[in-house]
Amino acid sequence: MYERILFVCTGNTCRSPMAEGLFRKLAAEAGLDTEARSAGVSAWDGSPISKHSANILRSRGFAGSLTSSALSGETIAWADLILTMTTGHKQTILRRYPESADKVYTLKEFAEDDPSVTETVAEQQRFHSELQIKQALGQTITEDELRRAKQLGLGMPDFDIADPFGGDQEIYEQCADEIESYVVRLIRKLAQG
Repeated sequence: MYERILFVCTGNTCRSPMAEGLFRKLAAEAGLDTEARSAGVSAWDGSPISKHSANILRSRGFAGSLTSSALSGETIAWADLILTMTTGHKQTILRRYPESADKVYTLKEFAEDDPSVTETVAEQQRFHSELQIKQALGQTITEDELRRAKQLGLGMPDFDIADPFGGDQEIYEQCADEIESYVVRLIRKLAQG
């Protein structure tokens, strides 16, 4: 069971605070014993979250108050599970904190509940790991292996949640709807153990 979940985006003012607030509210309603935080790969500690994000959280029943936090080694160590808003955020964390590789996913990737997609993602990750090991050992990656890597990537869903920064309330609502749909799946997955 994951007890400490960290949501990560860029500035920790829009997407990851919405994910944190929605998760806290819905996890409490589901009776999950978890803690949640959020941080940004390019954030400053103590900045207010966006007005639109705060309005959305209030309108959806989250009563807390959130401010931004910069991603740190301490926060990475605290988390049992790190869920990013984009693949780019995930890659940034893996570059900065390679020791966290076994606990970093995009929110959509981790919460995905379509078995055919999760099976393809697992196969893609295994194959990618094999290629990285080959490369690290100085072995040549063949044309067939490159074709297979490309083929495994075809038809994959987009695991990124678009940044609403600078958009109007409607853009933020659409973003929140997408985040909430995956937070609901995440909670269902965590509840199943």
